[in-house]
Amino acid sequence: MKKTMKLALMLFISVALTNCSDDDDGGVLDGPTGESKTYTLGSVADPSISGTAKFIENSDNSVTIELDINGTPDDGMHPAHIHFNNAIESGDIALTLGTVEGSTGFSSITTSTLNDGTSITYDELLDFDGYINVHLSADELGTIVAQGDIGENEIVNMMSYPLATVDVDGISGTAKFEERANGETFATLSLDGTPDGGMHPAHIHAGSVADAPGDIIFTFEPVNGTTGMSITDVTMLDDETPFNYDDVLTVDGYINVHLSADDLDTLVAQGNTGSNF
Repeated sequence: MKKTMKLALMLFISVALTNCSDDDDGGVLDGPTGESKTYTLGSVADPSISGTAKFIENSDNSVTIELDINGTPDDGMHPAHIHFNNAIESGDIALTLGTVEGSTGFSSITTSTLNDGTSITYDELLDFDGYINVHLSADELGTIVAQGDIGENEIVNMMSYPLATVDVDGISGTAKFEERANGETFATLSLDGTPDGGMHPAHIHAGSVADAPGDIIFTFEPVNGTTGMSITDVTMLDDETPFNYDDVLTVDGYINVHLSADDLDTLVAQGNTGSNF
């Protein structure tokens, strides 16, 4: 009887010590599963600042989100959030992330819920309709220093076409088309040399540059002369024919960027696209 009780006591102590050992190891049972996903955060207000956001799955269904930003000033403190929608559409804050310390460029949080208490898992974040903003400071949230789409909005393919100088010396650039994980596409026109304050209409025309002029088949958002940029969601042609990323790569077309809405005959940049490139 004594031997039986002694064996039972030894077994109890062994189990207790094993459980304590697991806890002392920093939560072995609740640690990372080994699954992670890293997204790129590009420069916005300052071209020297960019970085990454790493999502780490934990075995207790929580997610650790680590921001690693390069180029932040030593004395900076940069709030960061996941927002609903993609960066072009913009949206409300879904989740407050850790504030990035300028001296290290790093922040980390572990969570299993959004700000409103809705539960969120690692897999759900990988399918999330959202994007990340890293801000200049708590007092200057309108200034974004780094930004990147995540989840279903992640960029999975990209094609860029050159836009050459035409009628106005010193203006040229690129037309970049990017495909998201959810199949949507958006276009970024980037021009150097455009005058401040100008607004430059831009279109895809049917045919090639050699065949110009061709009919307009797709209208971009106008290029802002101050920034040299235009960003447009691409889903359908002007006649409402579906126009996806694969169509962009094969369209029989070319791009014209015009001087102004009142002077469409003066071209500031032009280039073949799709099957004509």
